[in-house]
Amino acid sequence: MIVLHFLAYMFLNVDGAIGPAAAFIGISALTWAGVLFTWAAVPYRKTLSSEWMVGIMLSTNTLYIGAIILEPNSVWLLTSAAILLGALPLATALFAVRSVNSPQRWAVVSLYGALSVFLLMFQHRPGNGQSLAINAVLCTAYLGCCVYFSHTYGRATAGALITNIGFFAWASVFVVGPLVNVYLPSLHFQDEVWNLPKYLVAIGMILLLLEEQIEHNKYLALHDELTGLPNRRLFLDRLASALERARRMGTQTVLLLVDLDHFKTVNDTFGHHTGDRALERVGAILSGRVRRSDTVARTGGDEFSIVLEEPTTREDAQSVATALGQLLAEPLQAGEHMVSVGASIGLAVFPDDAATLEALCIAADLRMYNEKYESRDAAERGNRPDPPAQSPRPQRPTLAASE
Repeated sequence: MIVLHFLAYMFLNVDGAIGPAAAFIGISALTWAGVLFTWAAVPYRKTLSSEWMVGIMLSTNTLYIGAIILEPNSVWLLTSAAILLGALPLATALFAVRSVNSPQRWAVVSLYGALSVFLLMFQHRPGNGQSLAINAVLCTAYLGCCVYFSHTYGRATAGALITNIGFFAWASVFVVGPLVNVYLPSLHFQDEVWNLPKYLVAIGMILLLLEEQIEHNKYLALHDELTGLPNRRLFLDRLASALERARRMGTQTVLLLVDLDHFKTVNDTFGHHTGDRALERVGAILSGRVRRSDTVARTGGDEFSIVLEEPTTREDAQSVATALGQLLAEPLQAGEHMVSVGASIGLAVFPDDAATLEALCIAADLRMYNEKYESRDAAERGNRPDPPAQSPRPQRPTLAASE
């Protein structure tokens, strides 16, 4: 729309019907840019009332701009168009008040109500009435951008701040310009000075894109892309913090190491897509069974780790581990298939089982393997074969005597 605005203004001084047509297209495009950006910043823009609202605002603005440029002497047309600018958005907001009742919508409806009153008062003013009316329409469009953008990106970053300032300055241009012409007629500014807010908004939007990309990269660096859980790096950082708090307060912290028993069978039988869905499901199950203050992380291909912080005891942690084991022993919905993964869970308590982070991880790992091999031994004694895709069992590790 901004490009169309500049292209149209190249023909603004052409004689005949081309000049007014260029003015109509250029001003309409500039107004459409503001209205469409406002709609893009609406979080509920896919609702029917929002689509009706943007359609009404675009049509009423275009109707009024066409009337003021092409038929400036038609009193009834200008009056009708000015009334519609305020009345139709208000009617739409009232009609949809049960489904959408946001302060931002009412702020924009109020802006257009005030615009309608202003136009009815000043559009027929001799001399500069037409100029005041067009500037008022454009000012309202970009004040709407400022309202919605400041709400949608209500954060203290350079990109958001610069963009907000740019939109406010862009709206202010349509007020300051006429005031300068009236009260300081000898003061002349180059046209590009009035276009500076456009570039300020563009710079702010570019900064916003960069900030969001940086935040996304930081998230990917600390989270598992598949499950959205913390990865090993973030897990170790949170575990270190939890142990430091436990050491300082003289409390306990529990580490649960969860290893899926039959995940390779799922991958080999149903494919990696089903395996990925199974991992997502396991991550959701683990996250849903612990407190929000605890940490669930994916620390390996089919390995998850859980940090249970105070208040907790070994008995409580054992109950959690038993419940998780029972849940993971049941068939899971992984995409189009029901799969059984099972799990072996190792439990270690700080400071009873280990006094350092590395020792705590080793203790939980060894106990997880102990449980895995005890389950296999029980299966062999009961003449129940292991799943066909399980790898050969390595030498069984044991806990040190101190453990």
